[in-house]
Amino acid sequence: MSLKHAILVLLDEEPSTGYDLMRKFKGSVGYFWNAKHQQVYLQLKKLNEDGLIHLAIQAQSGKPDKKIYSLSAPGKQALCNWLSTPIEPSKTNDAFLVKLYGGHLSSKEELLAELARHRATHTKTLDYLLGLEQSYRQLPAHQKDKYQYPYLTLRKGIIGEHAWLEWADEAKKEIKK
Repeated sequence: MSLKHAILVLLDEEPSTGYDLMRKFKGSVGYFWNAKHQQVYLQLKKLNEDGLIHLAIQAQSGKPDKKIYSLSAPGKQALCNWLSTPIEPSKTNDAFLVKLYGGHLSSKEELLAELARHRATHTKTLDYLLGLEQSYRQLPAHQKDKYQYPYLTLRKGIIGEHAWLEWADEAKKEIKK
């Protein structure tokens, strides 16, 4: 997958400014796809040049013009083509696991402290995701349909955080041996 496809998916939901897209990459989508500010704006420029998105300029009083991007018909077709193409499962790079793998070169105290820091982050993420799930569950049935597939990505995140925390408890016991 590329940033291109992530942006096209987000623009399919609703027209957005670059700022709006960045908020989504820092929020909900950011739990499974990261993007930096510069990357998003470069990709928006390229997508516009390729005719996959439309750019509308909205004048603002006392501020720079607002650039609002939306999915074009060719962009929708490109997105649908990509969605119908099989992709390879992704692999994860996790520096903490590399550190743990080489843990024999570190002290147990350092490893436990690092594990505790990561545990705190995963606990905070899980709490946030559970809050999103609660909000989803409170939606009226007709609105839930719109978020059916994003909800599945949310569930994957919740299950993954639960699994990470369970593993962390196991790892803590093993390190303390």
